[in-house]
Amino acid sequence: MAENPCLPKLARIVDIVEMTPIEKLFRLEFVDEEDAKAFNFKPGQFVEVSVFGVGEAPISICKSPTRPGPLEILVRRVGRVTNALHRLKPGDLVGLRGPYGNGFPMERMKGFDILLVAGGLGMAPLRSVLQYAIDRRDEYGEAILLYGVRSYQEALFKERVIELIEKPEAARFKTFLAYERDDPVFDKLREKHPENVRKGVVTVLFECADPYIKPEKMCAVICGPPIMYRFVLKELVKRNFKPDRIYMTLERRMKCGIGKCGHCVVGGATSIKYVCKDGPVFTYSDVLSTRGLV
Repeated sequence: MAENPCLPKLARIVDIVEMTPIEKLFRLEFVDEEDAKAFNFKPGQFVEVSVFGVGEAPISICKSPTRPGPLEILVRRVGRVTNALHRLKPGDLVGLRGPYGNGFPMERMKGFDILLVAGGLGMAPLRSVLQYAIDRRDEYGEAILLYGVRSYQEALFKERVIELIEKPEAARFKTFLAYERDDPVFDKLREKHPENVRKGVVTVLFECADPYIKPEKMCAVICGPPIMYRFVLKELVKRNFKPDRIYMTLERRMKCGIGKCGHCVVGGATSIKYVCKDGPVFTYSDVLSTRGLV
């Protein structure tokens, strides 16, 4: 009998790190060693996480498969399941299904420069691409990160982002940061690195990064709140990026993960997409041909 695709595997929480007042990083290990050996994932894929007796939610994996150790997911407290996850402690058990989705085409991007554009929580799934590119640095060209946040308190992986700004040679990554609210930590960082840190939304960073952006040999990878996509895409189109080399993850639309519930269906008669099966990573070409994708 075929295995039930909706049946989760048991995983234990081995560590929880509070990232912001509403976001926590969970490190998980499968209880069964065979489940752990069978679990292989790509940057940009997601898992369905179950809190028994409460429900399940799709959550992006936020580490690279190039890095050993526990699986890492970042959870924002926004609903019943995520609130329940935030109440759990190290040692508690959860259920995991997956991995699901197509992930980012790291093989296809080999040899190209990579421009990462992250806004707020979008840094979580893009962290997997960032780590992958750092660990396999010689397989890619120039690498640039544009990260937009509201303040230091709400920034994810803030220590690592600051380290990338202050010591770019360590990872051979150019990192630029935009923040919206007055903040003593980021104000001081801006005074020290005015060429890398700006006040405003993430799109103000394109001006900083323009000397390093070469659309003819570059892929762009985007993740952030829905409103961000429209303005970031406008900046990329203005710079003549090819639509099939602009990748974005639309993980917010997902539900069951396997295309059965219909919650994530978008498009019209000529082009229908299941975000969980056909995505969650899409190109700008997909956006142009599929109504309602962005």
